Amino acid sequence: MRLLLLADTHLPTRARDLPAEVWAAVDAADVVLHAGDWVDVTLLDALEQRARRLVGCWGNNDGPALRARLPEVARVQLGGLHVGVVHETGASTGREARADAAYPDLDVLVFGHSHIPWDTTTPRGLRLLNPGSPTDRRRQPACTYLTARAQDGALHDVELHRLPVRAAR
Repeated sequence: MRLLLLADTHLPTRARDLPAEVWAAVDAADVVLHAGDWVDVTLLDALEQRARRLVGCWGNNDGPALRARLPEVARVQLGGLHVGVVHETGASTGREARADAAYPDLDVLVFGHSHIPWDTTTPRGLRLLNPGSPTDRRRQPACTYLTARAQDGALHDVELHRLPVRAAR
């Protein structure tokens, strides 16, 4: 099962649309996971129409319309894995211990908020993944997203994709 991991898209405030490469990744994915900060329902509507399956949560920049349609924490089984999607996990210091305590039922936790790509495994074996942002690199060298494959209860081929720098809006 091919996964596309997104977060912090901030449309239309940080970009008018997702980059073409990300839309191609949507088309190639079996499941798109979005860890919040959509900002406007337009992208949620578009991904619901285009993605084979969409799993998402709301973020701190998402208003009532998005919060009415999305959970704070989404939980799903994919390829034999218990996967969660949440926007915020707090400061990077102590993240692994907090995640182990807060999500004892999960194998993988996808999160956002920082716009900083993250890939670690906690002491109990929970995989923590932040895809960064495909539209707002902040202090990162590039905008990013992640792809992976879930199969037979394991996560495979986790890959960080760096997008070319785009012209200013």
